[in-house]
Amino acid sequence: MLLCRSGRRPSGRPGARTRRRGLRVVLAGVLTGVLLTGTAGQALAVPPPPPNPTDGQLSDARVAQEAAAAEVGRLQAEVALAQTELERLAVHAEAAGTAYLAAEEALALAQAAAEQAAADLQAATGAVDAAIGRIGGFARDSYVNGSRLTTAAALLDSAGPGELVQRAAMLEYVADTQVDVLEELEVARVRQANAESSARVTRDQMADAEEQAAAAKAAADAQVAAQQGAVAAAEADKAALDQQLQAAQIQLLQLQGARDAYAEWQRQRAAEEAAAAAAAARAAQEAAAAAAAARQAASSGGSASGGSTAGGVSGSGYVKPTSGRTSSCFGARWGVLHGGIDIAAPIGTPIYAATSGVVARTGPATGFGLAVYIRGDDGAITVYGHVNQDYVSTGERVTAGELIAEVGNRGQSTGPHLHFEVHPSGAMYGGQVDPAAWLRARGVSISGC
Repeated sequence: MLLCRSGRRPSGRPGARTRRRGLRVVLAGVLTGVLLTGTAGQALAVPPPPPNPTDGQLSDARVAQEAAAAEVGRLQAEVALAQTELERLAVHAEAAGTAYLAAEEALALAQAAAEQAAADLQAATGAVDAAIGRIGGFARDSYVNGSRLTTAAALLDSAGPGELVQRAAMLEYVADTQVDVLEELEVARVRQANAESSARVTRDQMADAEEQAAAAKAAADAQVAAQQGAVAAAEADKAALDQQLQAAQIQLLQLQGARDAYAEWQRQRAAEEAAAAAAAARAAQEAAAAAAAARQAASSGGSASGGSTAGGVSGSGYVKPTSGRTSSCFGARWGVLHGGIDIAAPIGTPIYAATSGVVARTGPATGFGLAVYIRGDDGAITVYGHVNQDYVSTGERVTAGELIAEVGNRGQSTGPHLHFEVHPSGAMYGGQVDPAAWLRARGVSISGC
């Protein structure tokens, strides 16, 4: 019998050893209920959880959105008031424009009246000039005939009846003409004065009216322009706040959506964890049952029926080395050979001997951290790498399904898993073949590869 190593169970077959291994199986089965997610390396890597906004972030976003909405409402009221005032000023400006057009029309009429007055003045001036000419002609005639010639003397001085009649007619004409000329002269002077006064007054009044109307129109237009600027400024402020409100609403929706997404992720994760825990528990039970069946078959000399049995143990004495999810298969990886399969499982998950044989080596191993090598009765070497703790010693005989170690994360490992290799040639460190195909040929199925 082999001596016990420090910290290890005895390598013999007494009942105490069997009870200890049974206790380890039970404990390891409980450990397999731990989730197969989290720190399981590349194969167990799961997407990071979605961002979960804090209550403070949601509250701040909600306050910002409400503040922006209130400010937008206030500015909307200001825009409405400004637009109402603009409409009022526009009506006043339209009235001022109409008054200005009326003043322009009145000024045009006054200008026409002034032009008519100028024409009347010109006519009166011509009448005065004509009257003055007639008077001048009469004065010349009086001077030629003598200024002291009276009407009676003119008649008595006649040379005969014909001359007498002629002089009488001339005297009557001169008297009538003199009176007419004087009357026309007076009328012309009055018309001239009236025309000048009317034209002056009309022009002055219409010019004042037109100037006042122009000033009123300019003032109204200026008020309208100023109010248009106020409306435009208020609308610009409102547009900017509308954008701020939209941004605040989007931020609130994004945060709320992120919170909802996180809650949904938590729900899904809990469901997945529950399903994974149940699956892990079933797998652990199946693996334990398979190991027990394998040990029973080995102790009774093997099954004569052949073929695979429930729980992953085959009648030819082979068993699945551990329970868990296949995370990486046999094959080339980045230009080098990945010489085994990786079965991801929580630390502490039981590892069973895949076949009966003798422990060729156990302990520290380069790359694997800690590994167990078993030379099977068929001559193949099976390798169990990255183990957390081994329960066998070099030279010890093990049976298929016997607990030999537990899953770990030692060595060059990115997460807890079992690295399982098969070397059919019997070489300790070479000649690897696909373990999934090798086990499948012996009645044991490993899904995922």
